[in-house]
Amino acid sequence: MLSSLSLDEKKHGEGGSTSTEEHIVSRPMSAQAYPQDDEEKHGQEIHADAEPHLNPLSTAVTSDSLMPPPPDGGLHAWLKVFGGFFIYVNIWGFTLTYGAFQAYYRSTLLPNETPSAISWIGTVQAWLLIFFGVMSGPLFDLGYFRSMLIVGNFLVVFGIMMLSLSTTYWQVFLSQGLCMGLGAGLLYIPSLALVGLWFDKKRALALGIVMSGIAVGGVIYILMFDRLTKTVGFPWAIRAIGFVALTAAALSIPALLSGSKMLATRRKARALFDKSALHDKLFLIFTASTFFTFLGYIVPYFYIPTYARERLGTSDSLSLYMLVFSIAGSFFGRLISGVVAHYCGAIVTWILCTFSSGVLALSWISIEKESTFIAFSILWGFFSAALVTVPSAAFANITPDLSRLGTRLGMSWSVSSIASLIGAPIAGALLKRKDGRTDFIGVQVWSGVCLMLGTAWLIVLYTVTVRTQKKGWRV
Repeated sequence: MLSSLSLDEKKHGEGGSTSTEEHIVSRPMSAQAYPQDDEEKHGQEIHADAEPHLNPLSTAVTSDSLMPPPPDGGLHAWLKVFGGFFIYVNIWGFTLTYGAFQAYYRSTLLPNETPSAISWIGTVQAWLLIFFGVMSGPLFDLGYFRSMLIVGNFLVVFGIMMLSLSTTYWQVFLSQGLCMGLGAGLLYIPSLALVGLWFDKKRALALGIVMSGIAVGGVIYILMFDRLTKTVGFPWAIRAIGFVALTAAALSIPALLSGSKMLATRRKARALFDKSALHDKLFLIFTASTFFTFLGYIVPYFYIPTYARERLGTSDSLSLYMLVFSIAGSFFGRLISGVVAHYCGAIVTWILCTFSSGVLALSWISIEKESTFIAFSILWGFFSAALVTVPSAAFANITPDLSRLGTRLGMSWSVSSIASLIGAPIAGALLKRKDGRTDFIGVQVWSGVCLMLGTAWLIVLYTVTVRTQKKGWRV
């Protein structure tokens, strides 16, 4: 979900938690990284020919990385947060709302397509966001972040506008799946890395604000989609969403580029592959854990609205609000799981949340009432949120050589992204018609079993980590 990293060793020693985003953003820069108009903000004058200040934590990651302490405030720093927030509104807000599109495509726009085929659109979009985001890390290191921001935002907005003109499966697939997915992948690294470069002690707060864009974007786009498809139809509903996305993009670009001219300097790009990881049992067990977890994680997000409408007989609006409840629950889940991981350890928190998510997915089988399903949707969002934010904190705790952390985490997420790609389509293929009603038991069992297998692998990861590192139970 990754460029090179610099890490707070104290957090790792204490088993503290930071999110996936927090670990992938802090590639150190040269002393030229911060503009002169912020010199009072971080307490020292920085000139192009000034002697750079060494950061001992950053040199543990890359020998060629020299930088002064991040200013942790000031106009340019908070503009990065402002811009990153709007990037997240577009790339993750739109991705997690795909369940709304899944239900509409199945009933109205693409009624002749199977649920599995429709799911491929959303999973390809999510896969490209993660996989291409990993691959674009070296582009950021080489100084192409301006091009990535401009091209990425263009592709996202262009994809939305082309979706408004789409009437066939392949048109929807190309616009929403490929075009928007590629654009989101280009935006993933710059929006996070630029924020991380300007904050240190306040990084958790800054990234928390950025990540809140997920919930804000998800709620806005779902409500717009629900209301506008009924009043003006699908094409104009999507165009309206496109104009909102265009506004968000137009606000994000100057904010993220503000005061960052020197970041265009080329730096040594990190390696994409470390073959020694293939002989590291902790790396292999971690990757197996994330793979099985991701197979089941995204499935309910895709099928919550469809289940509410086809199984419970709710209105179209209420079925979409079920997804809104879930996304809102995930916002609080991210916050609380971070606190729990700080005190109990990242792997322990990951196990608890994965097991709870698996139990919820299996208990979904017995839900036949709207009120119960509302509770399920909220709890699902709350517990499942940790499944994509806690793993990177856990990975930092099991990586012996922090200089290879970015490369290894990128390798692991690349494998796990395949699970995000195939999980929902497999679940869709398990949907059956029985007694005139859609039978979701295959979807529910698939999600629950995959999460339970992920839990089993996590228990193995925890056991091996405790035995090999001998640092106590908080890992």
